[in-house]
Amino acid sequence: MAEKIKSIYICSECGLESPKWYGRCPGCGEWNTLNKEIQRPATRNAVSATRGAARVQSLATLVPEGEQRCETGLKELDRVLGGGIVRGGLMLIGGDPGIGKSTLLLQICQYLGQKMKILYVSGEESERQIKLRADRLRVTTENLYLMCETDVNLILDQVQQEKPDLLIIDSIQTVSLSTVSSSPGSVTQVRESTNAIMHAVKAADIPTFIVGHVNKDGAIAGPKVMEHIVDCVLYFEGDHHSSYRILRCIKNRYGSTNEIGIFEMADDGLLEVENPSRLMLSGRQANVSGTCVVATMEGTRPILAEVQGLVSPSGLANPRRMATGFDNYRLSLLLAVLEKRAGYFFSTLDSYINVVGGLRLDEPAVDLAVALALITSLKDTVADPNMIAFGEIGLAGEIRAVNAAQARINEAARLGFTKVILPNHGLSGIKVPDGVQVIGVNTIREAYEAAVNKG
Repeated sequence: MAEKIKSIYICSECGLESPKWYGRCPGCGEWNTLNKEIQRPATRNAVSATRGAARVQSLATLVPEGEQRCETGLKELDRVLGGGIVRGGLMLIGGDPGIGKSTLLLQICQYLGQKMKILYVSGEESERQIKLRADRLRVTTENLYLMCETDVNLILDQVQQEKPDLLIIDSIQTVSLSTVSSSPGSVTQVRESTNAIMHAVKAADIPTFIVGHVNKDGAIAGPKVMEHIVDCVLYFEGDHHSSYRILRCIKNRYGSTNEIGIFEMADDGLLEVENPSRLMLSGRQANVSGTCVVATMEGTRPILAEVQGLVSPSGLANPRRMATGFDNYRLSLLLAVLEKRAGYFFSTLDSYINVVGGLRLDEPAVDLAVALALITSLKDTVADPNMIAFGEIGLAGEIRAVNAAQARINEAARLGFTKVILPNHGLSGIKVPDGVQVIGVNTIREAYEAAVNKG
């Protein structure tokens, strides 16, 4: 007897599968996100056809072919990818609408088109619209072929016929499989379409970029299993009111996940920002209290960023603690340490922290710069404008060592800073550049005294 077709409900936010509908998802707690999907059982013929196809091979008998990468023409993108595009790699790029995902991919076609055949599949734009955007970006390569289609089977048929060296699909939420009875963009369609594309491009060793939309929380729309299928997941971040964009990698099977790329959106496309430290420090005022420059590490790249602190009397029973670009819970912890261990009282004061430039600083090495920004604002004193500070603050008020101290010091010296305050335990093995004063501190009070002393 034939098996019955079952209906399941899948959350569009977290991918939870449920046998019945709920107004609120039991997994993520979001309302009205469970969508009905038809689950068709696998036929007996399909199951039996796969048997016998699998084979076992000893690891010792495998001969490595070596990693082959192709540069994209954008050094910032190559940095995030780990050195370039890997043959047969499946890369997913997500970001808010209008952030620059399609612009970035169309822009690299000009460089890659010199030696590669590129198939650009769009389910959102017509050929004429893509041509207008290509003219604006000055993309004139003859090896770029356009296809406006949403059927995955037709797309894969053209891939098999054309045999491109690079495939771009924009976007995964617009394509669909005719064998799946759900609308494009649904959880099932996104998962099954990605899976079908993955099997096809892996078999043909075709590197592929897939554009993905994001939901209201900023995560790529669709099930989390979609991110497990691909080899690399990139997020394009940025404020629509600012021209700067940050490309961040959160998964990479062929490289580091700590690297970032910084771009500037201009009229003729995305421009690389090769010196982000100078960009983040542009417009900084020297004789103002409540500011401190920190050297943070983004992967292997040191970046200098300005941390601003503001402390003011509060008229509320519970003073505000707000941070932009810094963790709010970490800010509350640092304020508690400053009161208990260092004797600086913020109990009746509103405290604000802002990281200039739109960066998000999460590493513990930023603690010392945040503390100095708050203390100098509290005391209304001006720290040395030629000073940077970095170090982790423990609950006992001690300054703990952080990694990559030498790279941070070298970046500060390259940009003209002459004083570096860092943990005393991190001084061993440091080569001090000429004209730079390195001060090791053990406590917060020692760091403050060194910061305001301009001698």
